[in-house]
Amino acid sequence: LDPTQQTRKVNMAAEVTTAAAAPSSSQKEPLIQSRRSLYVGGLAEDVNETTIRAAMIPFGPIKSIDMPMDYEKGKHKGFCFIEYEYSDDAAEAIYNMDGSELSGRTLTVGLAQPNQQTKLGGHKAVWSTDEWFKEQAGMDGEEEVKKKKLDEQDESALKEKAPM
Repeated sequence: LDPTQQTRKVNMAAEVTTAAAAPSSSQKEPLIQSRRSLYVGGLAEDVNETTIRAAMIPFGPIKSIDMPMDYEKGKHKGFCFIEYEYSDDAAEAIYNMDGSELSGRTLTVGLAQPNQQTKLGGHKAVWSTDEWFKEQAGMDGEEEVKKKKLDEQDESALKEKAPM
């Protein structure tokens, strides 16, 4: 083994150790944030997966590339996610490619962040509580009290008119 491969093995072992030691709040969330996954933003329309791979492969072996598509336009959304085999390679790609130019556009390269929807209470529908409906209807405290009084008046009027 050359020194680079030894360093990579030690880094991979450290990542596995950190993952095993980290407590998990739920089974669906990853144990640790991957330091191998990168966000690459600012991609020109003519850039495709082959172009990205060619630009990023000098830093190390790439495990996967994901380019989200805008299906209405038939093109990618202007960003992609790249996962490297090793975290050191990802760090080198960030260091060398953040702020660089590709097809006339400046790239933004950094560690990919986990999806924020799950952290914001994304598992619960916003309309599952009455507060959301009240907010959407523009009701505040005074309007709510007036509405309750009118409802009570209507109810009592119906009781008076109802045949016994």
